[in-house]
Amino acid sequence: MSTLLLVANPAASGFTGGLHREVVTRLSQAFTVETVWPTSPDEAEAAALGAAHRGCSVVAAMGGDGVVHHVVNGIVGTETALGIIPAGTTNVLARILGIPERPRAAARYLASQPPAVWMPLAGIELRRGNTESIRYATFATGVGFDASVVEVSNAEPYRKYWFGGVHYARSAASVLLGSQMRRRPGLSVEVAGRRFIAASALVQVHTPYTYFGAVPLRIIDRRPIGLAVLVIERFTLLRSAGVLAAALAGRGLDRIPGVHVVADVDTVDVAADPSAPLQADGEFLGTVESVTFSARPHSVRVVAPTSG
Repeated sequence: MSTLLLVANPAASGFTGGLHREVVTRLSQAFTVETVWPTSPDEAEAAALGAAHRGCSVVAAMGGDGVVHHVVNGIVGTETALGIIPAGTTNVLARILGIPERPRAAARYLASQPPAVWMPLAGIELRRGNTESIRYATFATGVGFDASVVEVSNAEPYRKYWFGGVHYARSAASVLLGSQMRRRPGLSVEVAGRRFIAASALVQVHTPYTYFGAVPLRIIDRRPIGLAVLVIERFTLLRSAGVLAAALAGRGLDRIPGVHVVADVDTVDVAADPSAPLQADGEFLGTVESVTFSARPHSVRVVAPTSG
């Protein structure tokens, strides 16, 4: 019997204790199941990487966007497949890929052992002084406004866990009204031969989609050829209202003056002066002065009905 490592979000342990046992029971019908409750992102990635090196068939992430992000960064480039068990907070990638959103149903689906497919990622090449590093995003990454919202949202993990999209929207409003209106655009964004001076650059892997609390995820029904970039030159009250309305409708963002959508690109270069916040999959990654995003079409295998 093949082996599966279940990486469960420790922040949800009290909430998912009984649920976790049911998930393991379902998965045990098809796998020899091992479970870890990592206490840090580094520990989650190390556990996933170790499982891949031991020859585990699947590393399953049980939780929201954060645990999936760190498991992917642990197994990227290996033959070990990613499994997703949504639990607790928002799990955008599960929605994009059509994975059952209820934990028990997701575990039952994973135990049915459908084939794994290759999934695209966004490579994030960071440069801080003389140090270079790389991370990967499964659905979205960016510099500027959205990253500032993630930083504020993550500062209150209890609210983030229990209120999800509502807390994120509240954080976005506070960032917008508190700092973005007064801040001059400090990002130089180069993409597809065009250059923008902007306040925000959001890069999406499976594009385009929007997600605001209970509003349904909206996705164009086609495979992405490359990355898509949403560039906002400057925030004003009128423009912000237009962006929110278009995002909720799932269309029309590029019709707003000062807002640009560039699709199907291979690389995006961003320089920030002063340094700007960076996020990936809802995880705050600190501030950067320079970053390159690149399309990685065959980066990780995932057990899912579609490849996006």
